[in-house]
Amino acid sequence: MAGKIVCVVGPTACGKTTLGVLLAKRYGGEVVSADSMQIYRGLTIGTAAPTEAEMDGVPHHMVAVADPAEQWSAARYAGAAIPIADDILARGRLPVLVGGTGLWLDAVVRGHGFAGGSAGGAVRLRLQKRLEEEGAEPLLAQLREVDPAAAARLHPADEKRILRALEVYLETGKTITAHNEETKNLPPRYDAVWIGLQFACREDMKDLIDRRVDAMVEQGLLEEVRALLARDLPRSATAMQAIGYKEFLGVLEGSRTEAEAVAEIKLRSRQYAKRQLTWLRRNPAIHWIYWEKKRDFARALRISTEILSAAGVF
Repeated sequence: MAGKIVCVVGPTACGKTTLGVLLAKRYGGEVVSADSMQIYRGLTIGTAAPTEAEMDGVPHHMVAVADPAEQWSAARYAGAAIPIADDILARGRLPVLVGGTGLWLDAVVRGHGFAGGSAGGAVRLRLQKRLEEEGAEPLLAQLREVDPAAAARLHPADEKRILRALEVYLETGKTITAHNEETKNLPPRYDAVWIGLQFACREDMKDLIDRRVDAMVEQGLLEEVRALLARDLPRSATAMQAIGYKEFLGVLEGSRTEAEAVAEIKLRSRQYAKRQLTWLRRNPAIHWIYWEKKRDFARALRISTEILSAAGVF
């Protein structure tokens, strides 16, 4: 039987970290972060990575494990997180996946949903160079020859997925369409219980996001970005594209004021939260808990306990 795990999900600033810790403490669990930016070392303030106090003695995994110059994909994350979840289960404890990066969460729960190919490797670099020199159409034309089904699904402007589909074929000799067909009917690796957090009123979510951005600035987000640059981190690095970091790069380079950067961070954070909800709402297995004006964690813990008990998690 598939091992039981808990997934605590939701948009940015909804309280996933706190609820994840509360559940881990109640059920003898350990937290596995599923945040595509918290994996990077040195990105603490802008990613709201859990502090020692917030962890409250609960072991946390997949936080600050990667150099910010590295590029991580969902497949690479799953490859690292699955052995951790398996080890937690083997020790008789409960893995509690916490995060808002829906694709990464899905990758772990499914356990087999990604085709081969080393994103960011030599093949990707060659394809990226061709994209810059020739544009997307020649690459899409090549994809039509080897994987017409994938080419038909993809919009010509979807450069990232065009590159990925070609990368898979060139590195493995198998099309991404064939891989998807082979794996779509396989059972998931884990028996996941999904708990989602969101605000009943969108304006309340926006207000909380804005306040959190202000707090990040007060905590020294600009200095954190300056420290990353001092390490000669390329401006094109994935870590530097994170919300908050890219905008404050402009402040350090003199292309915008701090006030302009803060306003942009708030806007982009709100837009990101909306995209997170759009992704997560496609998952019918999520049990949603709705916040009112304030986040009531005692109530959320009580509801979550009822959900987990009904699902056989004791």
